[in-house]
Amino acid sequence: MKIRIGLAAAVLAASAGSASADYTIATQVMVASGLSRPVFATSPVGDDTRLFIVEQRPLASPARGRIRIFNLTTNTLQSTATPFWVSPSVAADSEQGLLGLAFHPNYNQNGYFYVNYTRASDGATVIARGTRSAGNPDIANSGVTTVLVVSQPEVNHNGGWIAFGPEGYLYIAMGDGGGGNDNQPPSGGTTGNAQDLTNNLLGKILRIDVDGADNIPGNTDDDGFPADANRLYTIPGDNPHVANGNDDEIYIHGVRNPWRPSFDRLTGDLWVADVGQEQREEVTVLPFGSQAGVNLGWRCWEGTRFTSLGGCTANSPNTTPIIEYGHMVAFPPTPILGCSITGGYVYRGSAIPCFRGAYIFADYCSGDIFSLRRTPSGGYTELVDRRSQLAQTTDPLNNIMSFGEDNRGEVYILDQTGGELFKIVPGTTTGPDCNANSVPDDCDIRNGVSQDANSNQIPDECEVPTCDSIDFNGDGLFPDNQDLEDFFSVFGGGPCSTGTCGDIDFNNDGLFPDNEDLEDFLNVFGGGNC
Repeated sequence: MKIRIGLAAAVLAASAGSASADYTIATQVMVASGLSRPVFATSPVGDDTRLFIVEQRPLASPARGRIRIFNLTTNTLQSTATPFWVSPSVAADSEQGLLGLAFHPNYNQNGYFYVNYTRASDGATVIARGTRSAGNPDIANSGVTTVLVVSQPEVNHNGGWIAFGPEGYLYIAMGDGGGGNDNQPPSGGTTGNAQDLTNNLLGKILRIDVDGADNIPGNTDDDGFPADANRLYTIPGDNPHVANGNDDEIYIHGVRNPWRPSFDRLTGDLWVADVGQEQREEVTVLPFGSQAGVNLGWRCWEGTRFTSLGGCTANSPNTTPIIEYGHMVAFPPTPILGCSITGGYVYRGSAIPCFRGAYIFADYCSGDIFSLRRTPSGGYTELVDRRSQLAQTTDPLNNIMSFGEDNRGEVYILDQTGGELFKIVPGTTTGPDCNANSVPDDCDIRNGVSQDANSNQIPDECEVPTCDSIDFNGDGLFPDNQDLEDFFSVFGGGPCSTGTCGDIDFNNDGLFPDNEDLEDFLNVFGGGNC
């Protein structure tokens, strides 16, 4: 495995559970109009000045997808006359077109980017590699190199998302092939594409290595299938179906039409928003390191609803989503109604400290936008309807096609109506700010900026150090030798005899474990002062 992006998974557990400040978010109109069916926005690693916007296809014929650059410094959009890249002629029916873009993690050095588009000649999904112009970083060379071709039986459910994962492999989201009930099964199949693991890449999230063994793209060791012009990649050795008779590219299966999954750039967790069919939309979180081989259940399950379709039983595998919501009827505890989910991001930017760690998503049909936080147990909390906060009075949000994320982790909204790009910015924030850093105390605690050793929602640096009770183990007997033994045990990382021992930051100075805690405990134990 080739780890390229540093992760800090422990931060999630450390920051969960604290109360939320009273805060709102808002939008700033960055591009009021001029985009043609914008479906995605992203930036190369290390590039703080540009946001690359994917246009599914211009409205004029012939249908050709485009990538244009929005300059974050000057707030200007690249002209349609000189876009960054124009795709080969793409299919223009229904959900087809130019759908995805991913920059190689070493794009600044090698200039490679990858696109996902629907080929006009036959409707197949094509993953291709493009190159940046040597003479102008705002222009790409016109030609591309085919990496993967997947045939499509219908014009919908193309998926379209591609992204490099934390370990440097390329992930590709493939819909189930379209139609209703995943009704395009392979020859002899009975459970549709999404559950078929042999000679069938539809209804899956794929994972491939575009760099080869030397971790350098663009040379001969990238090609693990030299006899196949439609497969220019190798297979990661830890993919779940390697050498078991199934398709080696498959990493996750059982999806219907995953629309804009995303990686949490801090933890590496994969958030998969999957568009439902008749009754439910869903988001599933797959923690980093536990994603391989996961079955998300479709077509036997739509969220947690059993479909009773052919080949399915109540024992068919499924993975419980973090949240699901209904189309016509809401079901507790989720009050949301919609019909087509748009996946977003876990916010990791710096502009809105209280929003860090919240996942934002939308529904294309209703135009509603929500955020939530994942709990340590895998559920969610703080589900908030953000639409009224984000709506522009003169330019309302309607059909939210996608979210985007720039290099700094700031998040954008792409609205299909009018071809607009919005940036999410801070709204109002209230709450105690004892350390006067313009961020509410509980947000500082949540983000790990401040410690709260006694869990009273007051940063330790703001508390006057006072020692805790000498009855360290809470057994009602103090001072006794058991308190002393338990303190030394817990101080050294061991157990507590009662299971309810106090805070090891005995003097509440925010530093623990340190010698001052030890000295103060012994002093108070002997009848002295803290």
